[in-house]
Amino acid sequence: VWPRNSGAAFKCPHMLDAIHGLGRPSDWVQRWLHLIPQQAQVLDLACGAGRHARLLQSLGCQVTAVDRDASALAHMNNSDIACLQADLEQEAWPFQPQQFDAAVMTNYLWRPVFEPLIASLKPGGVLVFETFSAGQETVGKPSRPAFLLAPNEAFALCGSLRIVAFEDGFEPESSHNAQRFVQRIVGIKEDVDQVSAQRYPLKPL
Repeated sequence: VWPRNSGAAFKCPHMLDAIHGLGRPSDWVQRWLHLIPQQAQVLDLACGAGRHARLLQSLGCQVTAVDRDASALAHMNNSDIACLQADLEQEAWPFQPQQFDAAVMTNYLWRPVFEPLIASLKPGGVLVFETFSAGQETVGKPSRPAFLLAPNEAFALCGSLRIVAFEDGFEPESSHNAQRFVQRIVGIKEDVDQVSAQRYPLKPL
């Protein structure tokens, strides 16, 4: 049941791959993997069956995968991924004071989670985020405004981070995604002592 307030959460209901995490990883996540070091401790929020958790683990990361759906998490039972069943919308943030080198969150929107999530990133930690945005109601689900990012909202939610990349637009249907309006962002939690000339490589398309 979806919450009925302005902080409402949404997890993609119309694409099997996105719901259960059994499909190919997000192109956006794959594009920015080079910012996540090997052996990094990575948090995969609303992970489903772990399409990103498995990818990150295969690259040498130590992954903690979180979802409220125990049946989805069961797909990772035979892996070394640390799985946690938790309802982020109803329960206290489960990781305080634990911190991570990176976090990934896709096709999920629960606005109140951004503050504790960003606080749980180590200095230099990376956040890779992608979900649906305004306009999606014209082409499919989700359609309720509470489940869609307003123009530039991802930028605002991650405003305390150094924004390395941001996209806000429309994607036509492809072999692995329905047509959709989407926002994507990559931010880094810079140490207060880091200089603005810190280099974050931009991987070519």
